Amino acid sequence: MVKVEQPLGIIAVFIWVGMVTAISFMEAWLKFRAPGVTLPIGLGIGRLVFGALNRVEWVLAVVVTASILFGKRNTVRYSLMCIVLLALLLQTFWLLPALDGRAEIYISGQTPGPSSLHIYFVAAESLKLICLTITGILFLEKNKDHGK
Repeated sequence: MVKVEQPLGIIAVFIWVGMVTAISFMEAWLKFRAPGVTLPIGLGIGRLVFGALNRVEWVLAVVVTASILFGKRNTVRYSLMCIVLLALLLQTFWLLPALDGRAEIYISGQTPGPSSLHIYFVAAESLKLICLTITGILFLEKNKDHGK
């Protein structure tokens, strides 16, 4: 029987990758193509979904970070997770609240001025996705080497 090292870290990192991919890069823009979904309704849905995703991401961040810290030291995984955590902090405390504020303006029937917040958010999501994918691959490679 093969022993898998850090199975919770592996599971958590790939669930996280799947959730970010599905929500940020599919659901976020597809909901506006559904019949009957107006901009205010779509923004309301988005606020709920991204708020829930953010809370789940923090749980996954704890699991992945703990797996990295309690496993054998790997500077690359540690560095990648620091980048992910920084992006998540920026999203949680700056980008999501600012985007929520803009959504509220739209929902109330007004139009806010131009903003680059969505570009920053997509950049942070892309950075997280890249770093998490590499982290997951490194977890798997560690197990491949362990099985020899």
